[in-house]
Amino acid sequence: MKKCLLFLLTVIVLTSCGGAKKAKSYNLDTPNKTERIVAQAQAFSGTKYKFGGTTSKGMDCSGLVYVAFQKENIVLPRISRDMAKKGKPISKSSTQAGDLVFFKTNKNSRQINHVGLVTMVKGGEIYFIHATTSKGVLTSSLEETYWKRAFVEARRVI
Repeated sequence: MKKCLLFLLTVIVLTSCGGAKKAKSYNLDTPNKTERIVAQAQAFSGTKYKFGGTTSKGMDCSGLVYVAFQKENIVLPRISRDMAKKGKPISKSSTQAGDLVFFKTNKNSRQINHVGLVTMVKGGEIYFIHATTSKGVLTSSLEETYWKRAFVEARRVI
């Protein structure tokens, strides 16, 4: 009887993690630093939003960018408005993968309060990964009305 219970308990423990969401695979071994930073951020796709979060258990927008760059030994401030003071400002038309895009999503605030990492520019359309309070970490387009209106600037830190 003891062996049967032990076996049953072992089976339950081993299968209890089977329902966990599997992370997408991104090439973190690429020799290109920018591609590694983008891949690092993309590895968090689908992670739920958590204010102040910097792990796969929960992530906020500046935490996502902070962690992605930190893996390449590039230390950025932890808050989006402070990140917006780093690197050099660039025009929207010269934006490329690895650049940061900054937003003011609160109409009552004069300060930048959101950041995203550009993942790709295709046909002039800028795609960026970020963490939203409603949908967690996802990729959006700067052509989406909400983000187009909230956009403030782009900066290059690499």
